[in-house]
Amino acid sequence: MLLSFVIPCYRSAKTLEKVVADIESQINAHPDYSSEIILVNDGSPDNTFEVIESLTKKYNNVVGIDIAKNQGQQNALMAGFRASRGDIILASDDDGQTPVEISFQLIDKLIKEDYDVVCAKYGDRGKRTLFRRLGTWADRKMVKVFLEKPDDISTSVFFAARRFVIDEITRYENPYPYWTGLLLRTTHNIGNVEVTQKDRLAGSSGYNLRKLLGLWINGCTTFSIKPLRFATLTGMIIALIGFVTIIVIAVQKFVNPNMMSGWTSMIATMLLIGGLIMMMLGVIGEYIGRIYLSLNGSPQYVIRRIIDNRQESDVK
Repeated sequence: MLLSFVIPCYRSAKTLEKVVADIESQINAHPDYSSEIILVNDGSPDNTFEVIESLTKKYNNVVGIDIAKNQGQQNALMAGFRASRGDIILASDDDGQTPVEISFQLIDKLIKEDYDVVCAKYGDRGKRTLFRRLGTWADRKMVKVFLEKPDDISTSVFFAARRFVIDEITRYENPYPYWTGLLLRTTHNIGNVEVTQKDRLAGSSGYNLRKLLGLWINGCTTFSIKPLRFATLTGMIIALIGFVTIIVIAVQKFVNPNMMSGWTSMIATMLLIGGLIMMMLGVIGEYIGRIYLSLNGSPQYVIRRIIDNRQESDVK
């Protein structure tokens, strides 16, 4: 059985060698499996691809993919998935935080308990900032509300998946892939293995506030129309409040003809309603923009070059 390890890489020149060495040691301990490691350089500004190139020379089962510009982790995963050949595909991180030593626990659970996908479920995630903890919490809530993820399922980008799942996911060619959404629309036969996240080997997370917001918006709008329904419901509620308010003001004016209208309350109401209208137009515009970019053929990624020395006899 062939295993494919797919790793998106960004600013990971200092960590990749250790990550790949850890994976190789795990592979060597399980001679019943053959393997390939696909490293996808996501337009990293440092010398990450040079490190990847040296690893392809050191290991005959390592494939290097160089994306022309930074497209994000989700798009880099899609590039790696399409290059993979394995019966089981595993995704991992490039910073050493993912405990690759439990990779075969994921594989064993996948095979023995007949799951389609097995994801790591993080308990203790080590030292993280308040911002990252809030980001994780918000992402979980978003996935549950907008993508209707079952409560007994936990998803992450450290997983093992069967070939048919990855084949179905890579059929998606629009420019905004979102792993969790693609997974949940393919299968709910998902298992979990409890893991503890390690400390980062070097550097800091590539996710800032802008990228996290982009990821959340992507998850909300790519695979769900609930934001549009939320905008409709909000509009109905505001209209109802306005209708009731008009009746109340009319009754008060009838009872007390000398009552003066409040300028402050009128301006506040206008600002509130105007802000809600702009928000709803923004939600609609987000969907229309994605439709336009999809029809325009915007690519998920552009590959500058691939270093692929795989031969049937070379795969470990």
